[in-house]
Amino acid sequence: MSFKAAAAGLVVFLLSVSVIQGQDGWEMTYSSTEICAVKGSTVEIHCSYTYPSKLNVQDVTVETLWFTRMNGNEPLDLTTDSEYAGRVQYHCEETDCTLTITDLRESDSAVYKFMLITNQTDGRFAALPGVTLSVTALQVQVTRITVGQSYIEAELKCHSSCSPAGRLSYVWFKSGERLTKVQTASYKDLFHLGHIISCALQGYEQLPSPSVYAPKRSSVSVSPSAEIVEGSSVTLTCRSDANPAAKYTWYKENVNLKPPSEEPQLVFSSIQSSDSGWYYCTAENELGRRTSNDIIINVKSDAPKLPSVSVSPSAEIVEGSSVTLTCRSDANPAAKYTWYKENVNLKPLSEEPQLVFSSIQSSDSGWYYCTAENELGRRTSNDIIVNVKSDAPKLPSVSVSPSAEIVEGSSVTLTCSSDANPAANYTWYKEDEDSPKASGQIFTITDIRAEHSGNYYCEAQNTRGRHNSTLHLTVVADKSTNTKTIITLTLVFVMLILLLLALLCCIHEEDSLSSTTELNEPNETLEQSEFDPCTINSSALSTITAAQIEDAKENLV
Repeated sequence: MSFKAAAAGLVVFLLSVSVIQGQDGWEMTYSSTEICAVKGSTVEIHCSYTYPSKLNVQDVTVETLWFTRMNGNEPLDLTTDSEYAGRVQYHCEETDCTLTITDLRESDSAVYKFMLITNQTDGRFAALPGVTLSVTALQVQVTRITVGQSYIEAELKCHSSCSPAGRLSYVWFKSGERLTKVQTASYKDLFHLGHIISCALQGYEQLPSPSVYAPKRSSVSVSPSAEIVEGSSVTLTCRSDANPAAKYTWYKENVNLKPPSEEPQLVFSSIQSSDSGWYYCTAENELGRRTSNDIIINVKSDAPKLPSVSVSPSAEIVEGSSVTLTCRSDANPAAKYTWYKENVNLKPLSEEPQLVFSSIQSSDSGWYYCTAENELGRRTSNDIIVNVKSDAPKLPSVSVSPSAEIVEGSSVTLTCSSDANPAANYTWYKEDEDSPKASGQIFTITDIRAEHSGNYYCEAQNTRGRHNSTLHLTVVADKSTNTKTIITLTLVFVMLILLLLALLCCIHEEDSLSSTTELNEPNETLEQSEFDPCTINSSALSTITAAQIEDAKENLV
């Protein structure tokens, strides 16, 4: 393979056998492409290579690395990979490189690739597909065959998670003793409760599988360990060291548990005196069965039972009435009672069986509970709700905004409020009108007119009754509107006077012309008086009119 072809990409070799053939002096060879190793052992992966000493008259130099994954476009050198920290070494002699991994883990199972990095442009060569490493963790699998009175016949198999090439030899250990006659993956024998079995690959005896064994003596415990009170929660627990893990079954002496519990724990959520007695458990796996010692459960029935709570009267509770909450519990010795209100300071409200409200208020509404306690225990009741209903709504308060003089064309808001429980509904009416004007606490009148004047009243109503309050609205005319009207009328009046003067002027001028023509006195000149209405032109008329309008405005203001 030519160097130019190799430089075109990171991966240039395809591998289906251990030897990678190359051209132009390039070649990489793995000693094996598949390796199976035991967890905890050390593995070595080998690769040898050759390369041309010169390319294009340039000396060729190479560096080597091993990788399993990429970091972006770059191979992640195993010596810098945190997952292999302190467990990886490279050892290269001339053109032979060895990767050593110690303390193998199952997570080390991967495909390992060898790479040459040259001083040529893009001159990186990786041998693919690489070496597949499978790390196996040995396990002993148990198949029970027959069960005797004091022994179990079973077949054991030493199982690994990979199948390495070639025949493997196995080593078996029984209670610490090596079984020299057994070298196969399977082993059948009679086993007693005390036997401990493990296996290993020959040559890796120091890395055996986890041991398998029958359950050891079971132990039982009870929680709580103090005196058991009727109605409390009690848990019995069975434990046994076993591999494979044991299955547990609970029994009560002279009684059949229906159904029998097959869990490590036997739970009584509310234990009763009838549950008293002797209990024991068994722990069992494929290699044997063990029975625990007995444990006694003695349930004290004199402890306070779950308290019950009641409220009187049981009907709707009205503000100001007398209400009594009562707490009861069957207990011997007699219980002492304490009352509490949820989400309120934990200071007791009462230390009597009854909590009495002589004149209950809406602020007393909430959830209440009690405790019953004697020398043998303490129980807490369920919650009870107290919902206090007040009387009819109180006399509503009404207001108007703005509170100043109400002018035509403005917007007015009427507001109504009343202290009520349950909350009141509000309706607005106008005096002498049957239909409601609005509903809700707020009633807004936009573009108010004189006809809106009058008495308005608000009615507050709930299931307990109703009350209403009245307010009076007086709407006045807009002064700015009156001023505009007067100005307009004044302007019209002035214009009429000016038009009248102009008309008189025209009549006078026509009469003068007629007289002059009849007397045939062309040279005679009529002298006009100092002020002649006929001399008023359009410009003067405009000036006089504007001045008169301004004077009228000032007088009105």
